[in-house]
Amino acid sequence: MSEYKLSASLEGHEDDVRGVVFPSPKLVVSASRDATVRTWKLLSPSPPKYDCSISSHGSAFVNAVAYIPPSSTYQDGLIVSGGKDTIIEVRQPGKPPEDNAERLLMGHAHNVCALDVSADGGWIVSGSWDGSARIWSIGKWECEAVLEGHEGSVWGVLAYDKDTVITACADKLIRIFSPTGKLLKTLRGNKDVVRALCRVPKGHSSRAEIASASNEGVIRLWQLNGRQVGELLGHESFIYSLVSLPNGELVSSGEDRTVRVWRGMECIQTITHPAISVWGVAVCAENGDIVSGASDRIVRVFSRSSDRQAEPQVVQVFEDSVKSSSIPQEQVGDVNKDKLPGPEFLEQKSGTKEGQVVMIKQADGSVTAHQWSQGAQQWMNVGTVVDAVGSSGKKIHYLGLDYDYVFDVDIEDGKPPLKLPYNLSQNPYEAATKFIEDNELPIGYLDQVANFITTNTKGATLGQASQPQQAAPAGADPWGSESRYRPGDASSAPVPSASSASKSQVLPQTQYLSITTANLQTVRNKIEELNEQLIQEGFKDVALNPPQVELLRALIKHLEQSPAAASKTSPALANGLDLVFNIVTRWPAAQRLPGLDLLRLLAAASPSTAEYTSSSGDSIVEILQSSGVFEDKDRSNNIMLAVRAFANLFVTEKGRSLADSKFDSIHSLIKSSSLETTNRNLTIAVTTLYINYAVLCTSASHSALPSSIDRGLALMEDLTGIISTTTDSEAIYRGLVAAGTLLTLGEEVQMAAKEVYGIENAVQKAKQRSQEPRINGVVTEMKGLLA
Repeated sequence: MSEYKLSASLEGHEDDVRGVVFPSPKLVVSASRDATVRTWKLLSPSPPKYDCSISSHGSAFVNAVAYIPPSSTYQDGLIVSGGKDTIIEVRQPGKPPEDNAERLLMGHAHNVCALDVSADGGWIVSGSWDGSARIWSIGKWECEAVLEGHEGSVWGVLAYDKDTVITACADKLIRIFSPTGKLLKTLRGNKDVVRALCRVPKGHSSRAEIASASNEGVIRLWQLNGRQVGELLGHESFIYSLVSLPNGELVSSGEDRTVRVWRGMECIQTITHPAISVWGVAVCAENGDIVSGASDRIVRVFSRSSDRQAEPQVVQVFEDSVKSSSIPQEQVGDVNKDKLPGPEFLEQKSGTKEGQVVMIKQADGSVTAHQWSQGAQQWMNVGTVVDAVGSSGKKIHYLGLDYDYVFDVDIEDGKPPLKLPYNLSQNPYEAATKFIEDNELPIGYLDQVANFITTNTKGATLGQASQPQQAAPAGADPWGSESRYRPGDASSAPVPSASSASKSQVLPQTQYLSITTANLQTVRNKIEELNEQLIQEGFKDVALNPPQVELLRALIKHLEQSPAAASKTSPALANGLDLVFNIVTRWPAAQRLPGLDLLRLLAAASPSTAEYTSSSGDSIVEILQSSGVFEDKDRSNNIMLAVRAFANLFVTEKGRSLADSKFDSIHSLIKSSSLETTNRNLTIAVTTLYINYAVLCTSASHSALPSSIDRGLALMEDLTGIISTTTDSEAIYRGLVAAGTLLTLGEEVQMAAKEVYGIENAVQKAKQRSQEPRINGVVTEMKGLLA
């Protein structure tokens, strides 16, 4: 039988493609972290051309998609999707996204990550991070049963037949239920998180009935009586998706950049993608073609039929993109270049099995990866291994500063890699934010860059320099993806203290935190660019004149000095504060962002910011309050930067004194603008500010003051709400650290936290939403304080 070759590359998504279905030869459906579900309708079969339409556009990541076959009521079938907003949406394929959905199925308490539809079209089964699976009747659109007993996220679901539902869980178990919710059997044997399930067609050589895939990179074959009858080995990392072909073969995809085709117990084809993660794979039951969705935002169709394969030049572009892609060294382990074979190996030696990978040292010193194709009987170039420049432990000099690491990050094929400098004393989240702002990248890259930093530096403790740590345990991240970096994405939070929180005491927090990473030249360029726009649009009265532009440049130069030098007063600093406050208060709201960014850096850089008063005697607090920034909730990033400025005041003694004296005003601004936000960055800024106030209240100079108790109670009320409702693990962690630190104020705060604000219930909810070791560690400490 011939091998699969590219049929079509479908581009349109703006973020990772998390799920795909292939209902018919004329329709592909994809779901993405860009919050859309898209349909791809076949316009012409040879060469294949597709038309893209957005079927659904939500407000959060869409992680799972399924398809209900056509019926007399819905002749085009129905698309079912679910994701971070916890709602399962049922929608007709042909309707525009602005039309109402057919049904919204609500009941899950956390991200919906798995969906399947019964063969008879009678019900849907869904799996969620909330540790449950649910059965939903089609037509009645009601939850008929909740499948309980899981001790972790339910990452895979399979509607096996009308009497059988199977779930795959982060607790390493596979459970078999009846559709009424009765647990029938538990399958044990996986050594790691179980991610995917599929039905094994009858006649398979193993006599298996189902297959499972896990984070250990193994596909296990099972009979429903619980007996394991085989293993398929070949994947080199997490396996995310698993499906069966009409001819009895299996297809899998995973974190090792591949889709693999399995016949019997052998891998017969490996399709490498120019992406780190191949999140999903699906099969067209009618013709056996397959479709994949990957972290490079592309949906790809592959076919064995030459009539449905892409034109040769399109196939060549795909193969070239695989060759030119970069492979993080973390993915291949330690590579000793001196012991690697040269290019001649590829001509002299054949591979021993499909998908075998060898590393080759090229003449220029680079290391390339080559994969053996059993079908083509040759080695295929699948990319170049890239590593961190700073892995030796020595400081690296970059742009005038010393860093522990300077990473090369390949964002786009054909363009030079971007430099990502990082010091172990930085918070990975802030370093990632700076990298994105420096290079004007989409905010969707945020969490993946932060995760990349954490993985390659082994993590860093909140507010401290990092200590050597082991990798987070499998399953700590709800995505099960601690060991990966996927360019082009965001909404999981970084884990600055991956495992240290569970090993050493965190509470009370005693260090003030700051948010100070930034590319000052990018800030300067943006202000100058917006200033030119203001001049062209006739706003010369508020725009900067040439001397003020020179003052801006002098101020930037001042801030680029070492922290000790930047903290000293200079003419640029003294006069520059007037300039910055002019931008923050007089420029149109849509153009204030870089000015606010500069202000939050000044708040940390020098006590002069805290000492500054306007002509009417207002401090930074009153100036920001009267500017209207906290009232414009549609511009939450402006609010976020203002809150960061307040948090950064705690860096200097003068700033702490001002924040102390202005507590009531600052707290009122936060309560009115920020506590109900859906902007994760804003919530993280608020919890950082509250950590700093908690450190102040519990300090030796303040802990005995009655005002500290009052403030502690006010902050505890807000923090309980944040901990109870936020789904972002970084915000949860910082909220817990702030609340836990306040609990050390004593019995009065502890009693009120328990009896008035319900902190115990909030903490329990937080623990259920995130199983990260650092969060479990802080929760344990808080329970000890509340006992």
